Amino acid sequence: MTSIPLTNSNGAPLPDDQNSLSAGPNGPLLLQDYHLIDKLAHFNRERIPERVVHAKGSGAHGYFEVTNDVTMYTKAAVFSKIGKKTPVFLRFSTVGGEKGSADAERDPRGFAVKFYTEEGNWDLVGNNTPVFFIRDTIKFPDFIHTQKRNPQTNLKDANMFWDFLSLTPESTHQVSILFSDRGTPKNYRQMNGYGSHTFKLVNARGEACWCKFHFKTEQGIENFTREEAARMCMEDPDHAQRDLHENIARGNFPAWRLFFQIMTREQALDYRYDPFDVTKVWPQAEFPLIAVGRLVLDRNPSNYFADTEQAAFSPSNLVPGIEPSPDKMLQGRLFSYPDTHRHRLGPNFMQIPINCPYRTRINNYQRDGAMTVLTNGGSGVNYWPNSFGGPAPQPCLNEHAEPIPACALTRHKRTHPNSDFEQAGMLFRRVMTEEQRTNLIGNIVAHLGKAHVEIQKRQICNFARADPEYGRRVAAGLGLKVEFPARM
Repeated sequence: MTSIPLTNSNGAPLPDDQNSLSAGPNGPLLLQDYHLIDKLAHFNRERIPERVVHAKGSGAHGYFEVTNDVTMYTKAAVFSKIGKKTPVFLRFSTVGGEKGSADAERDPRGFAVKFYTEEGNWDLVGNNTPVFFIRDTIKFPDFIHTQKRNPQTNLKDANMFWDFLSLTPESTHQVSILFSDRGTPKNYRQMNGYGSHTFKLVNARGEACWCKFHFKTEQGIENFTREEAARMCMEDPDHAQRDLHENIARGNFPAWRLFFQIMTREQALDYRYDPFDVTKVWPQAEFPLIAVGRLVLDRNPSNYFADTEQAAFSPSNLVPGIEPSPDKMLQGRLFSYPDTHRHRLGPNFMQIPINCPYRTRINNYQRDGAMTVLTNGGSGVNYWPNSFGGPAPQPCLNEHAEPIPACALTRHKRTHPNSDFEQAGMLFRRVMTEEQRTNLIGNIVAHLGKAHVEIQKRQICNFARADPEYGRRVAAGLGLKVEFPARM
């Protein structure tokens, strides 16, 4: 038996944790049994609000090491010299499922990395796909509603799912990735990660360029087929969590290589694809991958709730040398991510150890609020400007000036001429093998077949606009005759 004394929540040692305080052996329990009341009250509050998206996740600690000089692109201290190591925490997740859903469900996978740098925390909050379904964040609540449950039946609804996507043609590229076998990765170790959005990098000379971030797995990419994923959902709903934890515990540390894609500001002005449209990729033949460093996960959390569940990532957690781009999805996420953390975890969520930027010192004038557990600024003044030596802004760290052409303040509709179907068609024709195309068609037919026929026809037309064969094969799988020209 342990010799460590059991205490209540205020630290007092306890004589008994098996029997409640009662008036006689069979009498009523007493309100003065503070330990019982405290234990039950805390138990009633153990669950915090579930994340609206990315509810089920797995995480691990590790480090990022710079292997190549990229200081010509960014002044960010995390990349300052070859050999530099920075602690990280990485959270993987499914996107649409609830906390108790199966790891093998068809879904994008979250890939969120928190870098604990000496300039503050930098969060790169992406997925295992380089693109997304929509390009304007105003559509996000509607999109996620369709991925959840029908408000009347409380069941997953193929009509909701495909109705929205068929009416949102920009989703065709991501839909084609999701319903390939990449939509059911075999585990978290054997998949890539992407920042997805375009970001701005600024170097020490004040020169800026545009960047996309790619994490390439060293374990090799492995995916389930539809049938294998369905079987795994039944056999072990937590297989990806188990795989990650057990491999790290055995010393089989998973690793990824980080690469940049760089586009100059001049190239972005007239590039044929909108550089800030997250439904598009930058072809690697034109913008080759530039090696940056290596990320290794080598330590499991000692407590899942303390680290993985309370981890709060935000694309707005940026550091000098890394800035946002005009990407409308990114712009909305800069607000929505920290706002949901304030709801889930409270206004001082950055004081929770897993979120705390512990490698620097927080000096600001934010005070008070629920769960203030640090010094709260001590006796220092709580306003700026002041005459008492309080922390002062550093003008030399001003953001890179981004010129905005003369334009009207209005809800601008998209005017860039790039097609919403071209890259999906190239993925289907040039990237996928015949076996992969066959699996893609089968996966789509199995899910789209549950929707109303009119919705099926509308979605088939989107596929046909990407590639006529794509549309014809889905239509044939559904037993539909849909007329469309050879080139749409």
